Amino acid sequence: MEHRVGVQAPAEVIWEVLSDLKSWGEWCKLYPKAAGEIRIGSVLDITLALPGRPEEEIRPTVLEWVPNEQLHWRLSMLGGLVRTTRFFEIEALAEASCIVTNGELIAGILGPSLGKRLGRTIYRAFVEMDEDLKARAELLWQRRKP
Repeated sequence: MEHRVGVQAPAEVIWEVLSDLKSWGEWCKLYPKAAGEIRIGSVLDITLALPGRPEEEIRPTVLEWVPNEQLHWRLSMLGGLVRTTRFFEIEALAEASCIVTNGELIAGILGPSLGKRLGRTIYRAFVEMDEDLKARAELLWQRRKP
């Protein structure tokens, strides 16, 4: 599942917001705490706060990252019965206009069951996260524009 949003800011500004994990709590309700180093193979420490569910500590592994373009991580839960690949991708349309894609692939034996049970909740959380990311990036860009 994924959600896309247009952002009136350069890819560099959007990446600045996404890559500053320690500041996620200032703008991101889905992940109110995040820490770690964004590099391939590193483990991030993140608090997941899905609406209507208790907060959960997760420790995903960074799969891939390209500054100003993408961040992907993998998470294994329930002994590998559920595996997710989380992705954030930034597509520059113009110097100060981008499309941000925010999504997750859910796999594993119990993946389809989890997707059916929590799919709508997860999707709504992605929409909210995208709107909050958009607002933060556009505000930063407005403050910096000449």
